Amino acid sequence: MVPACEKGLGGGHFLRSVLLVKEMRKRGGEAFLYVKNREDAASGAAALAGEYEDAWLLCGRLPPEGEAGYTRWDFIVLDRFRTPPGEYRFWSGLAPVIGIDEGGPLRDQFDFLVDLLPGPRRRSGPNIACPSLLFLPEKKKAPNEDVSAKDRLRILASFGAEDGAGLGGEVCRALLQTADLFDINVITSRPADFLENEGGASIRRLSPSPDLGDRLFEYDLLVTHFGITAFEALAAGLLVILVSPGAYHEKLARAAGFCSAGVRGAGKIPAMLCVKNKGNPVVNRAFLAELRAKCERLASRYGLAGRQNRTLADLLAAANPEVFRVCPVCAGDFAGKRGAANTLARFEERTYRRCPRCGLTVMNRLAPPPIEYEREYFFGSYKKQYGKTYLEDFPGLLMQGKRRLAIIRSLLPGLRRGALLDIGCAYGPFLAAAKEDGFSPAGLEPAASAAAWARRELGVPVHEGFFPQNPPPAFLKNNCFDVVTLWYVLEHLKNPGDALEEIRRILKTGGVLAFSTPSVSGISGLKSAGKFLAASPADHRTVWNPRTCKRLMKTAGFTVKKIVITGHHPERFPLAGRFAAGKGPLRFPLLVTSRVFGLGDTFEVYAVKDEGRDGQDQGTGGDRT
Repeated sequence: MVPACEKGLGGGHFLRSVLLVKEMRKRGGEAFLYVKNREDAASGAAALAGEYEDAWLLCGRLPPEGEAGYTRWDFIVLDRFRTPPGEYRFWSGLAPVIGIDEGGPLRDQFDFLVDLLPGPRRRSGPNIACPSLLFLPEKKKAPNEDVSAKDRLRILASFGAEDGAGLGGEVCRALLQTADLFDINVITSRPADFLENEGGASIRRLSPSPDLGDRLFEYDLLVTHFGITAFEALAAGLLVILVSPGAYHEKLARAAGFCSAGVRGAGKIPAMLCVKNKGNPVVNRAFLAELRAKCERLASRYGLAGRQNRTLADLLAAANPEVFRVCPVCAGDFAGKRGAANTLARFEERTYRRCPRCGLTVMNRLAPPPIEYEREYFFGSYKKQYGKTYLEDFPGLLMQGKRRLAIIRSLLPGLRRGALLDIGCAYGPFLAAAKEDGFSPAGLEPAASAAAWARRELGVPVHEGFFPQNPPPAFLKNNCFDVVTLWYVLEHLKNPGDALEEIRRILKTGGVLAFSTPSVSGISGLKSAGKFLAASPADHRTVWNPRTCKRLMKTAGFTVKKIVITGHHPERFPLAGRFAAGKGPLRFPLLVTSRVFGLGDTFEVYAVKDEGRDGQDQGTGGDRT
């Protein structure tokens, strides 16, 4: 955890990071807090009463790889407000980076973004926007307690430990005009001349404390600026009025829906809270009732009203990021020449980026995909997507395999039928078609039940396991196959570049590599890339594009001979697609259009292994994550 704790940024970032480290360590994680020097920690912790421990506080320079004390971090969380470029480059060079409420110009480059507070509309939205992940107070006001009915309100003014704009004093001085109606409390560490008795009224001064959230329920109304405390107060059932130190905070306050007195508008608060009755000020019950309704709506909108189900600590404790720093096929740097991250879209556990060199789209995950390739994958999940189980679809897949084999045979020297390996063969419909066509087929399948069924029912050798493996299994010898196929498998692989290199090793020169995969440049991707990626399965680590596939295959040591665009869906065309559903009048013309212009949502690639190159000089191996 790397918090902002410099002077002028208050203690909120530091406190949040301290709480996160403590909570993650309770869960058994090895979590640490980093500051540049101990003075920064002392400054940031001034209001925290020694909440951090030296055992997990890291100060100053971190040892680089190879030096004593070097640590291979699983991920780094930056709660830096606006991270400077040099800092970001340093941290991103060590591990995947998660940004918390990041507002700097490098926001787009973060691997994952979590916005706990609603912010302005940005070009790069967050993976998660959820105020309910904050450390919310457990103690809340009674649901039936009607603050608007009270004759005297307990008001708390809190503008952070530093209160750099001096708003706490301005609020207190304004409220002293009607002090008989309020118990005024202020949290501040600033010199406070307004604490002197004025007209018989007094103000209670409180010291900054890390347990403020759990004491909020003691008050009726909080006056603060846009920030964490305002949302904690909503969760605790308080009324909230904001006073903004500047135009930016006011913009955030208005966009989030809070009641705001405006920029440095503390003087307006008495007029909001009070009305005259026979010349004497009394509590404005109508305004308080309206404010109560507004705050209840905000608490509901931001998920703060009920019981808290998940915190940011829960999210981070479950994180195990899988991030591509360079393209897993061409080894191109995702940052590009200008440092832009080429981020296409963000979803709760996924960030999609496009390689600036080859155009491949990759998925970075906050946690491994929650999918296991066993029976349920081919029955429940398959039926949900295609309307039938895998075995029910077996005859159709068999016919599809025969069509694919006709193309493969046309590319083999002398139309020979030799050894064929189908990677990710599932229950083996393509193996059955290959055996019937005279090939000597073999399969590799990670699902043990599917592999056993294919061996038993088809009489074809099917090996259990993932591809590629290190070391490779004994049956995968150099130059031993005439054909290697991967039907909707390549997009699942963590390192497709390594897989292509291994395929070059086991494939004979002139042998055929054939695969199919979804297309980001089909009609669905062109219609809405965001929706296409949102619907992309959680285990599709890469998304391919037929327009750039020839260059990618050449990089990997193959020459593409044929690309077949498949998965045509005329009903998915924008506007006119509704007239192509079922037997609609535009179905046939839109189907022709899709085929002519290659707008299918999937495609097949048929390539041959180049001569005179071995798989170790392709620029495709190595660990790219």
